[in-house]
Amino acid sequence: MSLLSFESPEIPDFDLLRRIGQGGFGEVWLARNRATGHLRAIKVVPLHSAGNVDPAGREITSLTRLEANVRQKHPNLLDIHHVGRTEKHLFYVMEPADDVKGGRPDDPETYRPATLESLLAQGPLAAEECWRLTEELLEGLGALHEAGMVHRDVKPANCLFVDGSLKLADFGLLTESHGAVSRIGTETYMPPDGRMDTRADVYAAGLVIYEMLTGLPARRFPTLAGRAQTIRADRELAALNRLALSACQREAEDRPANAQAMATLLENLFDQAEAPWRQRPGVRVLILGALLVAFGVFVGSLLDRARERQKLGLPASLYSQTDGVAVSFISYPLGAEILVDGQVLASPDGVPYRTPVTVPNLSPGEHEVVFRQVGRPDLAVGKINFGATLEVEANFE
Repeated sequence: MSLLSFESPEIPDFDLLRRIGQGGFGEVWLARNRATGHLRAIKVVPLHSAGNVDPAGREITSLTRLEANVRQKHPNLLDIHHVGRTEKHLFYVMEPADDVKGGRPDDPETYRPATLESLLAQGPLAAEECWRLTEELLEGLGALHEAGMVHRDVKPANCLFVDGSLKLADFGLLTESHGAVSRIGTETYMPPDGRMDTRADVYAAGLVIYEMLTGLPARRFPTLAGRAQTIRADRELAALNRLALSACQREAEDRPANAQAMATLLENLFDQAEAPWRQRPGVRVLILGALLVAFGVFVGSLLDRARERQKLGLPASLYSQTDGVAVSFISYPLGAEILVDGQVLASPDGVPYRTPVTVPNLSPGEHEVVFRQVGRPDLAVGKINFGATLEVEANFE
């Protein structure tokens, strides 16, 4: 008999009403407390199974680690109210997620848990919501990282909403933060280097942010498709996109070290964002003097960049300091250099850009584009009209 096929088990003090989720060796049930009448979510894992599999052992170890290391409740981690055993099962009682229809669960027959996965089924998120949920995700994940823990299964289905706030859930794969742990979790969200440390959580969080930005599945990363113009025109979305690109680098050393570093990088990227200025949530007043100072700094920055590019010998035909456009370049596999009109695109300090990357201040109009990948023939994609086209893809495979 399958581990996931057992009937409603007997749990002390609770009536299990309906199965609302499953994964790994356990099932999640909506349950009612017999004394208070309150609805709760209960994960149930069998203690015994055929063969040598210990389905509850990993859960017990992970929950023990969670309790030992995260000593205080965190607003962005799902609360676990009680852990217990029966003769046949391990179970733990949790706060239930909101209903997808809105508000707290009240109708057991129609209740469906509100998750980030269910929200993304409706499409990409608006800038302010995307920013808020990113901050909440990083806060919850940061609490685990600060306690020396790795989640190992960060994904939209494990991000629940309780009273409208995002809470990271499902701690069954939680372990200490070192790189020697087993490669386990959801394959789509695992980093290509296979090291399941805090940088693996960072990689998965980057993909979740990408999904919020674009409404596309993680496997489409890093293409922006129809969201490219919207993302580039919004300072918050542009910063979040750059954060996702940084978090999802193939080499672990190129990613932020943990969720706290990721949050710091996000603030820096927002300050550096070159998309048009827009208000952050909560900002309502802007002093004219500050605008004038900012404009002076902006003009000075443009002149400095122009001088830097002149010193480096970069052709002015590729870059524009007044009416330039930002173009994203993506390749499969990642890590390709980009040649435009025979010149390698490079940062002001002369370091060649590598895919995936969004290059600012490119001159609009038609340009010959070639991708260069080590060990492969150059891949020419032909003439691209920058401005009319804001995203260029190449596939070496």
